Amino acid sequence: MSFLAAALGRIRPSPTIAITAQARELKAAGRDIISLSAGEPDFDTPENIRVAAKAAIDRGETRYTSPEGIPELRRAIADKFRRENGLDYAPDQVMVSTGGKQVLYNALVATLNPGDEVIIPAPYWVSYPDMVLLAGGVPVVVTGTLENGFKIKPEALAAAITPRSKWLIFNSPSNPSGAGYSRDELKGLTDVLMAHPHVWVMSDDMYEHIAYPPFVFRTPAEIEPGLHERTLTVNGVSKAYAMTGWRIGYAAGPKPLIKAMTTIQSQSTSNACSISQWAAVEALTGPQDYIPWSRAAFLRRRDLVVGLLNACPGITCPTPEGAFYVYPSIAGLIGKRTPDGAVIATDSDFAAALLAAEGVAVVFGAAFGLSPNFRVSYAAADAQLVEACARIARFCATLS
Repeated sequence: MSFLAAALGRIRPSPTIAITAQARELKAAGRDIISLSAGEPDFDTPENIRVAAKAAIDRGETRYTSPEGIPELRRAIADKFRRENGLDYAPDQVMVSTGGKQVLYNALVATLNPGDEVIIPAPYWVSYPDMVLLAGGVPVVVTGTLENGFKIKPEALAAAITPRSKWLIFNSPSNPSGAGYSRDELKGLTDVLMAHPHVWVMSDDMYEHIAYPPFVFRTPAEIEPGLHERTLTVNGVSKAYAMTGWRIGYAAGPKPLIKAMTTIQSQSTSNACSISQWAAVEALTGPQDYIPWSRAAFLRRRDLVVGLLNACPGITCPTPEGAFYVYPSIAGLIGKRTPDGAVIATDSDFAAALLAAEGVAVVFGAAFGLSPNFRVSYAAADAQLVEACARIARFCATLS
């Protein structure tokens, strides 16, 4: 009998974290590595937020807080949802966690029974299926193809729903594709959900503020108020305010669900870092000029990377509506060989050979549930992106 839990056999380590760590190790060993695998802004946290954190330390805000978060932050979050999304939540319908990932995990552990199904559009963030499996649920993957802009259609969602369906995990703009659902596209999905009242919505809105005109961000409960009482709206400060290391995610939803999630958290990590919570208060209530500045920088980088990758032989790179990722197809390279004779049979082969030959770290598409693709994070300096794309083009040109 194994000492380790059987549940571990259902999951795998995060591929994005593993590839980022591998790139870091190769760089430490002296290799010339450009890593485009990590999903985090390369900008410093805005100064006003850092100042607020230092002030919190000086005030002695260094003790435990309630598991669901400090009242000041929960009020700020409720105000944010009302101001920016037209969603009415009371502070006791809000909870704060150690990053958005913990919010999602809390919700799944609090609601899933063995055999419950969770619908996950692909390509998906790598952690969604594994968290469902760890919580005892069954991931049901619905694929959004390249031809559909990596988005799922209402009829595909309807076909995936069964009596065991409990959640739809929805992410727009998306990690890894950057795909964003328009108001009409989202309305098509919410109409399906209104016909199936047993299916709840977990809306991961982490990239809300990294959305490029003419695309306009919308969240499901905003489009369809009838879903308000069965939607968990998830967000955080990590992507919008360059605060990945501060580890603050949050969610709002029906009070019984928030209470259940808080119970789970009270017996696992308890409260998120007190100093980070005060920093998040400043992020949500202080000056917001960082957001349009960073969005403009990411938009410039998006257009740069899309243009350079589409010039690479065998690569097709759609233009995403948001986030800071592109998800190019390498269908034109599958079956080709490297100069040493290795066959590029999968996107995993492509990513491994690219790293070995040119020192560029990307994440292979199979990790996100849709192949043959790879994910590039363009949250990097322009010069680094130009050099990385030049190396990718050089590598593609060697394949025959």
